[in-house]
Amino acid sequence: MEQKSKRLERGAGILLPISSLPSPYGIGSLGKEAYHFVDQLEEAGQKYWQVLPVGPTSFGDSPYQSFSTFAGNPYFIDLDLLQKEGLLEKEEIQKIDWGELVYDVDYQKMYVNRFGILKKAFLRWQEKSSSDYQDFVHKNQEWLEDYSLFMSCKDYFGGVEWLSWSEDIRCRKETALKYYRQLLKEKMEFWCFVQYKFFEQWNTLKKYANQKGIQIIGDIPIYVALDSADVWANPGQYQLDETLHPIDVAGCPPDAFSDYGQKWGNPIYDWDIMEKDHFTWWKKRIKAAGSMYDVVRIDHFIGIVRYYAIPAEGVPVDGAFRKGPGEKLIKAIDEAIGDAKVIAEDLGVVVPGVRQLLKQSGYPGMKILEFAFDGKRNNEYLPHNYERNCVVYSGTHDNETLLGYFDSLPEEGYEYLLDYTGLCISDKICSEFKEKLANAVIRLAYQSVADTVILQMQDILKKDNDARMNLPSTIGQNWRWRLKRGEFGEKEIKFLGKMADIYDR
Repeated sequence: MEQKSKRLERGAGILLPISSLPSPYGIGSLGKEAYHFVDQLEEAGQKYWQVLPVGPTSFGDSPYQSFSTFAGNPYFIDLDLLQKEGLLEKEEIQKIDWGELVYDVDYQKMYVNRFGILKKAFLRWQEKSSSDYQDFVHKNQEWLEDYSLFMSCKDYFGGVEWLSWSEDIRCRKETALKYYRQLLKEKMEFWCFVQYKFFEQWNTLKKYANQKGIQIIGDIPIYVALDSADVWANPGQYQLDETLHPIDVAGCPPDAFSDYGQKWGNPIYDWDIMEKDHFTWWKKRIKAAGSMYDVVRIDHFIGIVRYYAIPAEGVPVDGAFRKGPGEKLIKAIDEAIGDAKVIAEDLGVVVPGVRQLLKQSGYPGMKILEFAFDGKRNNEYLPHNYERNCVVYSGTHDNETLLGYFDSLPEEGYEYLLDYTGLCISDKICSEFKEKLANAVIRLAYQSVADTVILQMQDILKKDNDARMNLPSTIGQNWRWRLKRGEFGEKEIKFLGKMADIYDR
């Protein structure tokens, strides 16, 4: 394979989810603040904006558990843009309680209030026969019809997962599909409208970013949620029993991070079936992602080499590793990705097969500075051990913030970090020592040979763990942090711009 073409342009960027953008309406959106952030990226000498998955979220609010691999999150549709179109009144938007905290997302209020205001916009919308809308529906019909029917049925059955629906529609009997399409026709039109508006706003924002020299890095989970249109519409692609329940589910075994292990609950692909039809579903998925993003980060890349299967009724220790599709899937991805590039999230227990496949693919892997300081000089996450074809992060959405990380480092690792950055113990008397240390770690990333640097916004702003995005294996308080308006300002922009200039990014 030609590896050079798979490499990312040397540069730097910021990880900031759409949900974390400032907004008066409870959650970030694809409106004014998104465009302002693109302008700030340009001013700071950045080339990349990385977001978390943008699909519609389900129980637990995780962007990695979505009702659809192909659809966009209705929460991200900008209400002010709908108002400018005449679909909403300003007073209608402002009188809704979107939550009291500007730095937090109240997902309960989002769930209760967002769809009602979008339905008002839908009822005023008179463009169902417009060529733009009809083109969108036609172009996306393969997934859009299943998704709109899935969401409509979900509403009809009181929000329960599809495995609890009536048997006829659960099993997609032709007579049932015909019946519910007719019964729920207007509901389906609403969900199509929502997706039309999401992608209209997304594509306009992406075009603006690209014109400013900013590439958008997207993120796709390797697995899909059980309660999703993907599984309901394509049950033969997964390891399900005759009742359509999963036989095994995804997760990981007990390790240094968790004595229990993790049971994610996602159904596992039937890789043999997928290979027989030449990975058709995966090609559709990758083609869609490649058209949405300039770069696609594939989460849990190691699962392509080997995956951990846990009995659906079992616990992580009951699971076992099995062989994944390997290079066959990589070839399918390369066929479908178009002009977009790939980042392989190769974190976790990396067996030799993962390293071999990564090298064969030519994709850049990931380096995490928060994994680097265990005191061992040959640690692969230390910058002096990098190769150029990689992406270095301060930390990811699953990690502590840098300031939180400093507090949790054992003494040996902390002393090595100080030695590595050239800071002295005596510097600790400085009231802003942690901020100084965070800047030194950021400089390590920028001055490394890694082609690409991505920093979490929380680390740029020197936030502690109160701003952490996700604590794995917990539910309720994750995915909530938001950037306050004006918080990312001239000081931070100048610092990043200087780093980008000094280290030719």
